Amino acid sequence: MAPPTLAQKDKKLFADLLSQYENRQLTKGRKTADQILKKYPEHGETMCMKGLILVHLGQRDEGINLVKEGMRKDLSSHICWHVWALIQKSEHKYEDALKSYIQALKFDKDNFNILRDTAVLQTQTRQFEGLVETRHNLLRLRPYNRHHWVGLAVAYQLNGNLAEAKQVLEYTEGFLRNVGSYDVEFSELLMYHIRILEDMGDFQSAVDMLESHDRTKGGSVLDRMAGTEVKARLLAKLKESNADDEQKTAWTERADAAWRWLLSQNADGYEYYKGFLANQGIDLANVTDENREKALEMLRGYFNVQFATAPHRLALHVATGQEFKDLIKPYLTNALTKGIPSLFADLKPLYRDPAKRQIIEDTVEEFRSTLAIPSPSTGDSVEPTTHLWALYLLAQHHSYLGRHKQALEILDVAIAHTPTLPELYMTRARALKRAGDPHGAARAMNDARLLDGQDRFINTKTGKYLLRAGMVTEADTIFSKFTRGGASAAVDLEEMQAMHYLVEQGDSYRRAGKLNLALKKYYVIQKVFESFREDQYEFHQYSVRKTILNVYTEMLKWEDNVRSHPGFIHAAVATVQIWVALYDDATLGPKTTASDVSSKKAINKAKKAARKGQPEADGANSKKDDDPEGLKLVLAEDPLERADKYLTGLSELVPQNMDICFAIYDVAIRRKKYLQAVRMLTRAHSLDSEHPDLHSRIAHLRNTVSSLPEPIPAPVGPVLAESIASLLPAEVSLELFNSQYLQKHSSSPMAIVAHAKVAQILKAPQDEVGSILFTALKEPVQLDHEAAFAVLSYLKEMKSPRAEEFRIACNDRFELSTLFRSDEEIAALRRSFTESGESPADGEALETVI
Repeated sequence: MAPPTLAQKDKKLFADLLSQYENRQLTKGRKTADQILKKYPEHGETMCMKGLILVHLGQRDEGINLVKEGMRKDLSSHICWHVWALIQKSEHKYEDALKSYIQALKFDKDNFNILRDTAVLQTQTRQFEGLVETRHNLLRLRPYNRHHWVGLAVAYQLNGNLAEAKQVLEYTEGFLRNVGSYDVEFSELLMYHIRILEDMGDFQSAVDMLESHDRTKGGSVLDRMAGTEVKARLLAKLKESNADDEQKTAWTERADAAWRWLLSQNADGYEYYKGFLANQGIDLANVTDENREKALEMLRGYFNVQFATAPHRLALHVATGQEFKDLIKPYLTNALTKGIPSLFADLKPLYRDPAKRQIIEDTVEEFRSTLAIPSPSTGDSVEPTTHLWALYLLAQHHSYLGRHKQALEILDVAIAHTPTLPELYMTRARALKRAGDPHGAARAMNDARLLDGQDRFINTKTGKYLLRAGMVTEADTIFSKFTRGGASAAVDLEEMQAMHYLVEQGDSYRRAGKLNLALKKYYVIQKVFESFREDQYEFHQYSVRKTILNVYTEMLKWEDNVRSHPGFIHAAVATVQIWVALYDDATLGPKTTASDVSSKKAINKAKKAARKGQPEADGANSKKDDDPEGLKLVLAEDPLERADKYLTGLSELVPQNMDICFAIYDVAIRRKKYLQAVRMLTRAHSLDSEHPDLHSRIAHLRNTVSSLPEPIPAPVGPVLAESIASLLPAEVSLELFNSQYLQKHSSSPMAIVAHAKVAQILKAPQDEVGSILFTALKEPVQLDHEAAFAVLSYLKEMKSPRAEEFRIACNDRFELSTLFRSDEEIAALRRSFTESGESPADGEALETVI
């Protein structure tokens, strides 16, 4: 049935309806729609427009139903498809919205608004081939708007057609010659054009274009610093091309002049020094004995630049032996005299060289002994703070090297010298954390906080350490001091996308066995990264309009790789491990049945408990959560499918990450995706063939496949067998494979754990597996508290009766650690923290209302 045709008067009314929606006169638009529908109740376009208005007025379900009904009435209307696309876009269903826009273009191919939105969505979904066509259509409709020319050039670049992008830019610049003397957008367009030439490998043309538009010569490139950086980079690439020696010499001299000018503007630019030295054939990352003296000579040329520390610091990186000794002493003297708290962080990269590390230790120890006993024979007066900062640096040094007792002893002396310096207590907290005492670390960090209650950084660190100690309530109290209007930390920090809080709290819940709450936090992290993807939407049109193209294209690359962030990887691996554990043992979840959770009573009870523990801020407009305790999440019936969905695409995004390989394997082997499982182990084997977790999983894969009731048929079966044989030859038994691995890594505690896991796979008696794990306490095993805790965790996981015996042995062995205290002792430590008068509620804090 054909849709009804509106009379001329009603067409005017419908045009008013469209105008009212665009001007956000929603109430008036609703009345106009009702007026049309009263006369034409079957008019699909009006029904869709009314539905769209209802969605904006908060009546979402009713509005969407009305839109669907209107589309059924008129499937050939571009307005109906446009409305449906707008609703899908508002739900962040960009792929579906794009399909609706394309459908709308079939009925109105020259609709500018639809074409513009289509181009944005094609960029958002990375459908660059279609983007080129859409940009062509936009340019055809409005050829005199330079933004559409720029948009077409960007589309060509994103689609990989740099030659076409170059042609479009050349044509665009041709009719933009009469620009003002200070046109920022034109300057950015020129820099973008130069970047295209560089990506094409046409370095000479890029240099010529840059010099022809040099600001000092009356050109249009306004950012001289950026232009000079690009010029120096391009000249370096020209030197690598096949050119004669005379040309290379000329390019070297021009590049040298560019780098020297940049250093004259910023003598602390590390990248400038790197380029300056590279121009002379010196790679700062791989300095050789042949070019070491030349590098030092070039750096010494900037020693006298006032306030510049970069050349001095880079000289420490380059120098060795006696030269390093001669340079490090004045460097340390200057920093300790000034009292620079970040000195150790500055020196830490030098610790990769054991000789330099020892020289630093000897030099600081010399300072310590000299400053501790002032000599009356010399007239030089030394500030007491110099001695203090020397102690501070030395404590950090010993703590970093695992000498926790020495570090704590030095910190005791420093605190007795100056008990009001927060940095000393923070370093004490870090030393205790490394020694395996999260509770003592939290107390020390809180001591630092009490000295400066208004410092957000120290408060944040205190909250982080409290979470690591399992004191979630106390941590939330700390974080809440700086939330808006006194809102709870959970509400405000989730909204602020505070990754440090979300990761640490998820880990804290996981250690406490509250897997439902841990999953809840880890999924919040996933939502944070989804919002990063959604946030780029507004920039696709804005960046082209404002001609900020180089930054925009870099942003797109960053967005494509944003999920490789360590925070997301950590959350993904932890989430998958929880889902796998729940799949293997459903009793790990809360003692609640799925029917109880789905009942209204259980949901309301969970909501009430969540509100009690996490009160909402005044006026908070957060969405209602129908599963505040994560009970529905943890009791999901498809844990492996959820885990697989979380991991989608990560194997290609971070192919060098062992944890991702193992996580994908753990899911794939349980889903009987054997080829995917062996592919992940093969990749892990190429990264680290001796990894303990790889050893146990190879044995697990061989045992799982060989235990199948029937062989896997071709073509999968032969490929799988060949792949497994490449990891573990068929003639080598699992028993021999396991014993050889332990012999090869007899001093590694984690290798012992892997050996025990394989023994358990081979159905060894529990006593035998326990005895294997107890060998970690013997010589020559290099057991630290982290590895010992991993052994203890596995003993508990296998429900070994000797777990308590191992805990007591470790408690005696690691005196500084509290990881091996009994549950009663740990509970007492937490109580003592809150009862000692040093609770997080003490101290002044600056409450900020944003």
